[in-house]
Amino acid sequence: MSKKESLSDKSKSDQPKSEKSKSDQSKVLEKKEVIQLIKNVAEDVKNKIEKTKAPELFMPVRSLSNVSYDKELGFFELLGQTKQRTLTLNTVKTFAQTLLMLNESKNVIETNDFVNKREAYYNSKNWGEARFKEESEASAVLEDAESLLGINREQMGFFPGVRGGSVVGNLIVFDDAATIDCTKQGSGSWSIPSTVEHLKFKTSAKFILVVETTALFDRLNKHKYWEKDNCIVVATAGVPTRNTRRFVRRLSDDMKLPVYMLTDCDPYGFANIYRTFKVGSGNAAHINKFFCVPQAHFLGVTPDDIIKYDLPTHPLKDQDIKRAKDALKNDPFIKDHKEWQDAINKLVNMKVRAEQQAFAAHGLNYVHEVYLPEKLKNKKSWLP
Repeated sequence: MSKKESLSDKSKSDQPKSEKSKSDQSKVLEKKEVIQLIKNVAEDVKNKIEKTKAPELFMPVRSLSNVSYDKELGFFELLGQTKQRTLTLNTVKTFAQTLLMLNESKNVIETNDFVNKREAYYNSKNWGEARFKEESEASAVLEDAESLLGINREQMGFFPGVRGGSVVGNLIVFDDAATIDCTKQGSGSWSIPSTVEHLKFKTSAKFILVVETTALFDRLNKHKYWEKDNCIVVATAGVPTRNTRRFVRRLSDDMKLPVYMLTDCDPYGFANIYRTFKVGSGNAAHINKFFCVPQAHFLGVTPDDIIKYDLPTHPLKDQDIKRAKDALKNDPFIKDHKEWQDAINKLVNMKVRAEQQAFAAHGLNYVHEVYLPEKLKNKKSWLP
């Protein structure tokens, strides 16, 4: 921790009025409420300065060391450790950038506009000495502003600069005046938009299947697997973006649909892709309730699948083993589920990893003709 910031476990009574209670964080705020949060921060800074006191900003420490996991709650939740940023000679630029970022949020909300991270970086060129030198600087300050208010950045008018995952299957999406039928996308698919709060859904699907790779997604779509098993298929293309996670969460909640996930069988697929999807991350613990899918179940690919289906494998790399051991030691979700500990230890002992496409060794369509039907019938083979 640098000299410009300190850690504390301040009580809620000591926090500026912008701090939200944990229960409040579950709802999407009205625009006027977000603006009021921003004004509260500005008023606090102004009052401190008028009293010749150094103004301070309080943000939660965003790391796995400052989260707890409760199965009943279903996601990583922040503990009490906060990061205190006091206005000093050394912090004046970052302090100013944080306030200017909040001001930009206020402006776009009031004008019913939005800004993405790249645009925020270039817009800062009007901030004089407070301008960002690199886009990574803008990202860090945006995360600070987001955690300072205790809400997600989409509510602040900041939208991702990238699209989300792909969707096909038994689903109709109502996007303002547009109606999207996900069964009629030709050989393509529907792309999840940057923000999904306004979407409405209609479906008679039985479940949502989320797959890591676009290669598997394309194969399932080509053969209309979603029609055969009456489901909705979503591709994440790696670690799912925020809007992809939020989309699946909203769709599952609104339509009362179970969610099943398939990733590669490796420590990264387990402890990064799936864990982030299901319970969130330490870095985003202040908004995990919005962007995780606690009801998700892991279908595969599991270490037991490698053995049962005699899958081709690749050796685990040193970074794979390191990631596995780190998850076993430090990840609250993994530590709370013996099933995951056993699976990761088994993979490390086997010293191999397997990709989703490995099923092609038994036939190009084996995964949806044999593997998925068998897995869906055998809940005991799933991981939590």
